[in-house]
Amino acid sequence: MAETQSTQAQRKAANEVFIGKKPLMTYVTATLVQLANEPTVTIKARGLSIARAIDVAQIIVKRMNSLGYKISDVRLGSEQMQSQNGKVRNVSTIEIDISRK
Repeated sequence: MAETQSTQAQRKAANEVFIGKKPLMTYVTATLVQLANEPTVTIKARGLSIARAIDVAQIIVKRMNSLGYKISDVRLGSEQMQSQNGKVRNVSTIEIDISRK
């Protein structure tokens, strides 16, 4: 049973793209590569990277509409994080699921 859970955890991590500070098309390419192998890919971001995650999703859905992808789900949330000066802050998060039509 432990093997099954670790396999599921690896598969879950395999279809996630975390948005950071790299160029936008890097994340678009990474997402498209994942979509070639998986039916659904989750784009995740938090804080100031949320706008970039939305841009990545829109590029895939709108500009590459001939490939037949759609946004299947969007989840918003927040996480509590400790800042460098020791204060606890709430940071917004977003998860965008992209799948084939």
